Amino acid sequence: MSTSTADTKLNAITIRVAIIAALAGLLFGMDIAYVNGSLEFIVKSFTLTLSESQHVAGTLLIGAAVGAIFSGALSKKWGRKTVLIIAASIFTIFTFVGVFSPNFEILLVSRFIVGIAVGIASFISPLYLSEIAPRHFRGALIAMYQLMITIGIFLMYLCNSALAQTGSWRIMLAAIAIPSIIMLIGCLTLPKSPRWLVLVGRNDEAEVVLKKIRNTEAEAENELNEIRDSISVNSSGFKLLRHGFFIKVLILGVLLQAFQQFTGMNAFMYYSTDIFKMAGFTNPAVATIIIGLVNMLTTLLAIKYVDRFGRKPILYFGLFLLFVSCFIVGAVFKTHYSYEIINGAVQSHIVLSPVLQWTTLIFSLVFIFGFAISMGPVIWILCSEIQPLEGRDFGITASTTANWLCNAILGNFALTWLTFAPGNTFIAFGVVCLVCIGFTKLFVPETKGVSLEQIESNLKAGMPLAKLGR
Repeated sequence: MSTSTADTKLNAITIRVAIIAALAGLLFGMDIAYVNGSLEFIVKSFTLTLSESQHVAGTLLIGAAVGAIFSGALSKKWGRKTVLIIAASIFTIFTFVGVFSPNFEILLVSRFIVGIAVGIASFISPLYLSEIAPRHFRGALIAMYQLMITIGIFLMYLCNSALAQTGSWRIMLAAIAIPSIIMLIGCLTLPKSPRWLVLVGRNDEAEVVLKKIRNTEAEAENELNEIRDSISVNSSGFKLLRHGFFIKVLILGVLLQAFQQFTGMNAFMYYSTDIFKMAGFTNPAVATIIIGLVNMLTTLLAIKYVDRFGRKPILYFGLFLLFVSCFIVGAVFKTHYSYEIINGAVQSHIVLSPVLQWTTLIFSLVFIFGFAISMGPVIWILCSEIQPLEGRDFGITASTTANWLCNAILGNFALTWLTFAPGNTFIAFGVVCLVCIGFTKLFVPETKGVSLEQIESNLKAGMPLAKLGR
């Protein structure tokens, strides 16, 4: 495929728009990482049991699943920009509700509603980015969303560590309000998605937006014509389920998000401090911050190379690293970890030599590296690329909801799994990674450098899933 000079440069307005939209990922990351480091203070403040303490993370994730379910309908009716503004408003208001919550129940309600915003943001931000990005930079711009998630996680780890001496989970939570306000103000300046404008018949407005975010008028007009031509099936949402081509990519998106979650990454993000305590580290918070830093820096590599090497080679590489690291960390815990219950409390027993402690840390870092360069950004990219325009809201709603339902399972139960059987838990995650390698080979398309409209055309022509990017 030939590439014009205009196609090789990003419009400055596009860069600014992408950064603002990706701030949703920053808030996503900060909110899911908040529990890691603040949980012990919440437990002390409200005298929580093990089951109740898991709900601090799990309630947000259930809210995210609810938000994801409704985000497609909202996006279809009101547009991507408006829904981003709604999400930013919820982040801002209910973060403050959580900070000033007088009891545990109000805190859970605030986390649930913030979770709704997280679910909406996780749907709308990659979708919006995919629809404003030029084809040759689409992977990198969608991956910027994942980068913002990792930056949010890292910043929250730093905040929690720096504020730990205060013993106040309220101050830790208040740190999230600042980027919430910034995102809300920034979203007010965003243009509407040109593809959504065409979808609702506002072609003239779409053309104006495209001329702002593309380098030449010819480039904008060509893209507008491609978008118009792609709308050939006179149906949307549930009606598209009568078409076999849509069912295929719908199932593919759902399974990709389920695989992403059951690699175990978010279990690690929520409870890495507890994992390193189990491994015998005297200062587990430091190890957790290192994890967050590796996660963030590795995602920068994904942004750099995802449009150069392609989606599938990066997935293979990352999944292999995940498989190896899960089995090694799992083997260490399986052979050296035990527990007993004393007066209703779980007392863990593990004695690791310095070599095994460092082995655990090093392969935990390999695990983070493998996820951050592959399953983290690439799954969001693929799920934003494979859906046809008429069914994009519905399709990405389904895949994002699957992500959060699986995430909620991990958030509500992973701490119990890691407490009673950490070795088997990591080995199970490794098996999922191995299965995902085969799944990628058989069903995942390579979409590098291919327009959304060409992918859609191949899909409607009946091409196998693995060949949609041709």
